[in-house]
Amino acid sequence: MKLTISIILIVFFLRNTIAIAQEGNANLPPYSKKISAQLWKKIDQRMIPSWYQDAKFGIFIHWGPYSVPSWSPVGTYTEWYQKWLVSRNIFGNNNPDPKAIPNFQDRVYGESSSYYDFGKMFKAELYNPNLWAKLFRRSGAKYVVLTSKHHDGFTLWPNREAQDMRQFKWNSGEVGAKKDLIAPYMSAMREEGLKAGLYYSLYEWYHPWYVDSDPRFVTKHYHPQFKDLVNRYVPDLIFADGAWDHDDRYWRSGELLTWLYEESPCKEYVVINDRWFKGCRHKHGGYRTTEYEVKGMEGDKPWEENRGMGFSFGYNRAENIENYTSAKALVLMLCDLVSMGGNLLLNVGPRADGTIPVIMQERLLQIGKWLDVNGEAIYGTRKWHRSFQWSEGDRDYTSKKKVSYVGGDYILKQTVRSSKGKAVKELFFTKKGDDLYAISPIWPGDKLIVRNVKVSNNSIITLLGHEGPLAFKESNGGVIVSLPPYNPNGNLVEYAYVIKIENIQE
Repeated sequence: MKLTISIILIVFFLRNTIAIAQEGNANLPPYSKKISAQLWKKIDQRMIPSWYQDAKFGIFIHWGPYSVPSWSPVGTYTEWYQKWLVSRNIFGNNNPDPKAIPNFQDRVYGESSSYYDFGKMFKAELYNPNLWAKLFRRSGAKYVVLTSKHHDGFTLWPNREAQDMRQFKWNSGEVGAKKDLIAPYMSAMREEGLKAGLYYSLYEWYHPWYVDSDPRFVTKHYHPQFKDLVNRYVPDLIFADGAWDHDDRYWRSGELLTWLYEESPCKEYVVINDRWFKGCRHKHGGYRTTEYEVKGMEGDKPWEENRGMGFSFGYNRAENIENYTSAKALVLMLCDLVSMGGNLLLNVGPRADGTIPVIMQERLLQIGKWLDVNGEAIYGTRKWHRSFQWSEGDRDYTSKKKVSYVGGDYILKQTVRSSKGKAVKELFFTKKGDDLYAISPIWPGDKLIVRNVKVSNNSIITLLGHEGPLAFKESNGGVIVSLPPYNPNGNLVEYAYVIKIENIQE
């Protein structure tokens, strides 16, 4: 009798497994490598709207259940808390202890606690997106990108797909805050004149369908959930992530983006990045992305460096003042990236209650103060044929110490804190029409030498933040510019100084 029951159960299991597989593949057109390549060829030909290249500076926001514990060893990502907790492994700078997160979880929340408890604790009780938007506008940012769903699968909007196969509610509309957090964000950003974007993770670490490689994860979860997000909020930009495990024959992202570009409500203007399948990054999609990197990217495609003010995207209570990048370094970083043709997407990590830590607010306002005076040298500019003016010395800044994430002080080492024998970037260059901007990381004194630039008969040279033209003379293929006495009570902002040379000759 027991044997008969066992056989019946086995047969039932096999039939059910086959049925699930058939359901996952039901009515799907073939999606071969050839079809994927054809779709991506068309996607790659789409022009990126000029607003994105003109914007230069954006704000990234990582906010979700991981904002409740808001802790991981310095040099690691707190938004990966669930992964570190379950896998009992971790990566990042400073050789972190693999058991750091499990030990923290047991000590603070109890041995019987779960990451999923944080969904109920993520209440966003002080969330005010209007205050966010005003802060971001004052920072000088032109676009904002909010995490609609990170790799833990929790969504900041109510949607059916968030809990399929989970057997419990896993979205802000039904647990924790019990409200849609994206709709007011979109409205607030646009009211302040900012482009409103959304980050979306394709994969989810512990979704049953994804763990079991069930095709329904793509056909009945990823694609319909993505379409729901786009149809509801009509974003200006979509930052995809988490696609590195599978090629496009699994993700069918080419198929989905064809819908985005041809049928969605934002088809005419939406901007996408380059993280849609394994091998996609830096090769396909819209703008290219780097993360905690320093070298920039070659080629004509727009690109963007994204990083936090410290070493995490989600708010990390373990980070102290020395872990935060200074305002001067952030301004110089922005100049460095823009001179190489890139954008800076600088992250802020709100607390679980929705408030932005004061140190992050301060950094944003400091950047904004500099951009109020010198934004002309950033917004709407393009890469010149020469990004920098180097001093004499060794330009190799490749770190001998292996790190996962390059800290923000890298730019100080390349400009104002150089080691003996090392060259420094004396000037960053940006260009707009026939005008060249030379950005100096230090106050040069009574004169500034700009090498290898040819002025014309009607060239005028000015110092942004100072009234009136400056005297200059041509010398050895460049120009020597006479600077006014430095006035600490004037409009200049100490982080960097901008010389504008109008009507240069190429």
